[in-house]
Amino acid sequence: MGVMSGTSVDAIDVVLADWRDPKRPELLASFSQAWPAALRAEILALAAGDNDSIDKLGQLDRRIGMATADACLACLAQTDLPASAVQAIGFHGQTIRHRPDMTPPFTLQIGDANTLAELTGISVVSDFRRRDMAAGGQGAPLVPAFHEQIFAHADIHTVVLNLGGIANITVLPAQSAAGSTLGFDTGPANMLMDAWCQQHTGKSYDANGDWATAGQVDATLLQRLLAHPYFSRSAPKSTGRETFGAAWLNAQLASEQRAISAINVQATLAELTAISVCDAIKQTCQGLSGELLVCGGGANNRYLMARLQAHLAHWQVASTASKGIDPQWIEALAFAWLARQMVSGLPGNVPAVTGASGPRILGSYHPAGMGRALGC
Repeated sequence: MGVMSGTSVDAIDVVLADWRDPKRPELLASFSQAWPAALRAEILALAAGDNDSIDKLGQLDRRIGMATADACLACLAQTDLPASAVQAIGFHGQTIRHRPDMTPPFTLQIGDANTLAELTGISVVSDFRRRDMAAGGQGAPLVPAFHEQIFAHADIHTVVLNLGGIANITVLPAQSAAGSTLGFDTGPANMLMDAWCQQHTGKSYDANGDWATAGQVDATLLQRLLAHPYFSRSAPKSTGRETFGAAWLNAQLASEQRAISAINVQATLAELTAISVCDAIKQTCQGLSGELLVCGGGANNRYLMARLQAHLAHWQVASTASKGIDPQWIEALAFAWLARQMVSGLPGNVPAVTGASGPRILGSYHPAGMGRALGC
């Protein structure tokens, strides 16, 4: 079982998968549970640094574990399987801080895995990022190893793009060609677009990109946003709300010292995501072309998908649904796979992606009960 809630804090996504064929997992059940509005607001406030009390942190840690247990049990209820049939839950947790550039660097995901194990009766693997970071890595992105397992092709250069709150890419050279798997965060994606849409329309996201479609890209604002030094940095690199949150956007808008319509800002944010992603692909792939497979919530944004295709004319752009896997469930599947790697004693990171000093077994194990041992 895999659980993911990303930077956008929109929902808890849960999958149950059969991994007897590690290259073709069978999706047995899936479930998405929206965060209760009050709990989501508290998570976002903590992530923004608005309320950093230890009491608040401790309570949210437990409450996220409880909410995640509800979602996992609801997913399991779609099948005839007992909890004892599930080897482990791979639980990413909710990122509150990701500071890979501090000295020393740190990353913090909350959601009590002990509570999750106790309430579900299923063993839990959590805390994946920090072992990679302890080994000198960024702690993210961690999904490229899974992408390599599932989407690498013998003859086609493939890039997997996750459009979550933050956009990240995995570059998979054709297996017949020389090259190694690469990956990194390219910059903001749904996080800024969703927040702006919520602020100005009252809707939690721009369905299909319809609002952005009706606007016009503000070229001057776009260049200001693209001037952020993160975009020109070399990989390994990862980022988050701390760098590309609402405070950053508001500061850029204030620097313009002129009025820009809300709808045009939305169109500009979509173009920011499209250009930062496509520039990263062009620079990394050095004139090659191939297939861009898109997953995450942004795969449902028709406007953004069209902008990606416009900037990558010689690439085939499609969602992972074209390969038989719903784009909504890719990240949750990745954490189910990472849990499987951990209980099998296998590494889960790609050092060339994160910058870690070597392969590492990722995650901490929280057994369901006295009767179930690691790997059983």
